[in-house]
This record gives sequence, structure tokens and C-alpha cells, in this order.
Amino acid sequence: MRPFRRLSDRVTRLRPPRRTVRLRLTLLYAGLFLICGAGLLGITYVLVSRATDGAFTYQGKDGNIGTVVGSPRQSGPAPSGQSSQGEGNTTGVRDVDGAQAEAEAREAELLARQQRAEQLRQLLTQSGIALGIMTVISLGLGWIVAGRILHRLRTITAAARDISATNLHERLALDGPHDELKELGDTFDQLLARLEGSFQAQRQFIANASHELRTPLARQRTVAQVALADPDATVESLRAAHERVLAAGSQQERLIAALLTLARGQAGLNWREPFDLARLAEEVLTARREEAAHRNVGFHPALSPARTTGDPRLAERLIVNLVENAMRYNVPGGRIEVTTATRRGSAVLSVVNTGPVVPADAVERLFQPFDRLGAERTSRGEGLGLGLSIVRAIADAHDAVIETRPRPEGGLEVTVSFQALDVPSEGGQRVPPTRSIPANGNGRIRAETTGRPHP
Repeated sequence: MRPFRRLSDRVTRLRPPRRTVRLRLTLLYAGLFLICGAGLLGITYVLVSRATDGAFTYQGKDGNIGTVVGSPRQSGPAPSGQSSQGEGNTTGVRDVDGAQAEAEAREAELLARQQRAEQLRQLLTQSGIALGIMTVISLGLGWIVAGRILHRLRTITAAARDISATNLHERLALDGPHDELKELGDTFDQLLARLEGSFQAQRQFIANASHELRTPLARQRTVAQVALADPDATVESLRAAHERVLAAGSQQERLIAALLTLARGQAGLNWREPFDLARLAEEVLTARREEAAHRNVGFHPALSPARTTGDPRLAERLIVNLVENAMRYNVPGGRIEVTTATRRGSAVLSVVNTGPVVPADAVERLFQPFDRLGAERTSRGEGLGLGLSIVRAIADAHDAVIETRPRPEGGLEVTVSFQALDVPSEGGQRVPPTRSIPANGNGRIRAETTGRPHP
């Protein structure tokens, strides 16, 4: 009983094979072959049946070979002495009287019918057997062919399963013909390259943010320790130490606020409302005229209506950062040109400033967090290194395109193109949110070295 029970347990545990893509392709190939083969067999059977419908050769009981001309379904008398003419006529038949000839004709017709039916049956049976054998062979060949086709797909699956955040540098690098699977492998490699860049940028950002936050904290601690360690500390010295501590705390607040703005911009927009870039730019310039005069920098605005949709607070922060960046990195007696307009279906904001010469190959670095160029930009100690990074994040959130061109005589020309609002709206009416995509289609900042950028 135990062997029988074990056998029954194994049969119970048997499960149908998993319906993999390879199995389905194999069944598809075999099914198509079977359908085509059955169709070909049916056509062949009909053609052979019609081709043998006019003349039938038979072998009588006495071994003689005869031919019946005409349809075997029709019968008639067989005149003697004629061959291969008229319905029911026979050849090689002896000259007998009419009754005997008619009987032999009916016998020949019956024999011809039987032999024809047997031949068609044999044709159908043998063709069916051949079709079955070839179907089994096609199953095996389909399994092999499907395995070869899906081999590169299995390679992609294995690589996707093994790759993690620690080995994003690995690539599939599929070889072979340039087909759909090769395109899939190349697309997967491009995805890995983008993920690797994102992870590296995230690690670098975390390291830089930690360093930037640690510097004012260390300054506060040092100032406080020095003040406490001074046995001859006076009210004035303690007041000065506290002022320095407050200044370091203020720098921390500014840095944290900038980080929060950067994170908010990178998160995208959940809702949009219409606003005018010209009005926002006018408010920003009005609020900073005294600071510009203190820096001996002049504003030259040319503001035309440029309506778009999005978050007006983030858009204002974008304009503030561009204007403040243009003021900080300028020259005495310099100028800042702020232009807003609607061009070719885009609401365009342009900020052009004089200042030090910026190398063309360093434009992209300006938009990296905490990345400053040269001693001219780091020695001032005014900025946090996040201004243009926030500009890019806000532009990404608004589906805007940034074009940056270093000026040969010094300074930068930054143009941000938003999607223009076709129908003017009043107030803060919300419009349906749209899907956010990276600026310039791939998250890159377009840098131009010659010519004026076109929105």
C-alpha cells in the first residue's frame, strides 16, 4: 500500500507547467504550423479528388486493367468495341450481348468507386500521420527557436535582478542584431546610467549639505567656548560673541530655507494657477533697488506681459535667485537687464548681467548644488551655492526650459521659457495639474556659447 500511496501523492502534487513566454511561443508556432498544414492537406485532398473525377483506372477480379471514363456516380450501358468514349464505356471488354455488357459496366463502375474511395482515404490518412509527425517536430523546433530568441531577454532579467545601488556602474552591453531586444538592452543601459548619475548626485549633495551645515555649527561652538573660557570676559565681549553666534544661526536658517525650497521645487507641482512673470519681476526689482544701488549696479527692465501657470511663489523665488545671483557676481557700475515677453507660445524670462568671464564648459557646474567657480565666486562668502540649483528645480517643476549663455565680455545671459497661458484668467483660479517633466526633456541645462538663445 505504501508504494501506491507514494505514487498517488506524487500524482497529486503534480502541477501543470508554468505558462512561460517560451512555452506560449512554442505552442503558438506549433499551432500555426498545424493550422497551415491542415489547410494545405484539405486543399490537396480537394484537388486530388477533382483531378481524378473524370477517369478511373481499376483492376478487375480476373486481373485485367480497365478504365472508366466519366463520373463514377453516373452509370450507363457500355457499348462494345469502344474505348474511352461516352459515359460508362469500358476498354478491353469482350464482344458480348447487351445484357452481359451492361452488367460488366455496372461491376466496373462499382469497383472503380471503391478503389477511388480507398485511394482518397489512404491519401488522407497518410497525410494526417505526416502532419502529426511534423507537428511534433515543430514543437521541438519552436522550443529551441523560442529559447534562442529569449536568451537576451533572460540576460536582461538576470542583470536587473542582480544590479543594486552598489553596482549601478555595470551595463548589459548586449551584442547581436539591432532589433527590438537590442533596443531594450540599450534603453536599460541608459536607465542605469541615469540612475547612477542620480545616486552620485544625491550622495554628493548629502555630503555637501552636511559640510555646509556643520560649518556654522562649528563656528557657534568655537565662539561660545572662547567666550566662556575667557576669565576676563566683559559685557562687550560677551555681546560680540553672542552676535557672532546669532549670525551663524542666521546663516543656518538661510541654508535650511534654501534646502527646503530646493526640495519643494524637486517635488513638482500638485496644482497650478495663472500668474504674470512681468508683475512678479517688477515686484522683485522694486524690492531690491536699494541693494542694487548699494552695490553700484543698475537695473534695466523691459517687462511685457508673459502669462503662464504654476506656483507663483516658486516662480518668484526663481526670479529672486536669478536677480540676486546677477547682483552678487557683477562689477561696479555694471548692469542687469531683466526682460519678460511672450514669444512663439512661450512666456519668456531673461536675465542678463555684466560681470566676470565665465568659461563655456563651466556653465553646467553653476547649476550643481554647493558648486562655486573660482576664487572670485567663493571669496565673497555671500551665497550658499544653491541659488541656481533652486532655479533649475523650479524650472523642472514648471516644465520650463533653461538656456544659459556666457557673454564674451563677461557675465551671463539666462533665459527661462515657460508654457504660455493662451486664455487670460483672473484671480487665483486653479487649473488641472499637469505632469511634470525634466527641463529641456532630459533634466539637463542647455548651454550655448555663441548666438542668442531662442525660446
